[in-house]
Amino acid sequence: MTQLYPLLMSPAFDPRPWGTLDLSAIYPNHKFDERIGEAWLTGDNSVVTNGPLARRSLSDLSKEFGSDLVGTAARDPQRFPLLLKFLFPEEKLSVQVHPDDAAAQRLGEPWGKTECWYVAHAKPGSKVALGLKPGVTRAQFEQSIHAKRAEDLLNWINVYQGEMIYVAAGTVHTLGPGSVIVETQQQSDTTYRLYDYGRPRPLHLERGLASVKERTASGKVIRPAPVAINGGKSRRSSMIIAPYFTVDLFELKTPFEFSTSDDSGKTSVQILVAVEGCGVVEAQGRDPVTLAKGDAVVIPAALHDFTVRPQWAVVFLKGFVPSGTVPEPATRL
Repeated sequence: MTQLYPLLMSPAFDPRPWGTLDLSAIYPNHKFDERIGEAWLTGDNSVVTNGPLARRSLSDLSKEFGSDLVGTAARDPQRFPLLLKFLFPEEKLSVQVHPDDAAAQRLGEPWGKTECWYVAHAKPGSKVALGLKPGVTRAQFEQSIHAKRAEDLLNWINVYQGEMIYVAAGTVHTLGPGSVIVETQQQSDTTYRLYDYGRPRPLHLERGLASVKERTASGKVIRPAPVAINGGKSRRSSMIIAPYFTVDLFELKTPFEFSTSDDSGKTSVQILVAVEGCGVVEAQGRDPVTLAKGDAVVIPAALHDFTVRPQWAVVFLKGFVPSGTVPEPATRL
């Protein structure tokens, strides 16, 4: 069996009508002839670019390596647990909702889609819609869709660079233009489009409205202050601890060692996504991998220990699956 090692992922650029031609905030060396809305990093069909496993998808590798890749904290040892991607909205996304686990399983899907958004960049005035305005019922929202005024009943909030937003399954939501988002979510692409400003795309009103929750725990995550590490030369920020994912932000100016296991002994695959700078990921006995802005590196759980060595400085998100039962995070709108 091929030995596992840090996997550099190839971003898959997905055209969307609300996307942009200018991805320079994250991918300054890429040019596009069509509007790109998303760059998928760890989807089921995302492929490795380095080493003996190059051109293999995460779906295939999860089936082959099981918990050695995804870890013992993952709910399904044969499926990669988390999808991370960049979003580049230049226009409003459709108003949409994702089902929770129970709703998805009633329709034959393995699980639902709870997600979070890290705001990597935001122009002044950037907004997102998160949930319904207080007191609005599902029936009133349905009426507003048919009356073509669904936007009026959404809870719009301003967003700023560095914020983390929790989007629980069942939350009606959309992104406005002007931001760049790193989305971490359950490995699911089940999306029900409820309203699309007249764009010629199908809606999914029956399943979507059945999935809508009038109240959820969604909102801006209330976080502790960053913690100095490596003698104060670097920082770690706990961005979110949620039932399906944990995401930390690291700002490294000196090398730092990481583990794929927690205090309980459970292990999880670690996903690193660089938002600024450059570094090198090192694991004993494996070839080093460069982690530069826009890159994602997947650290298989079986590696146990690894180091990120900044090249001057690197800022990256680290996502993984928490072990045990984790409550939803504290949030505010």
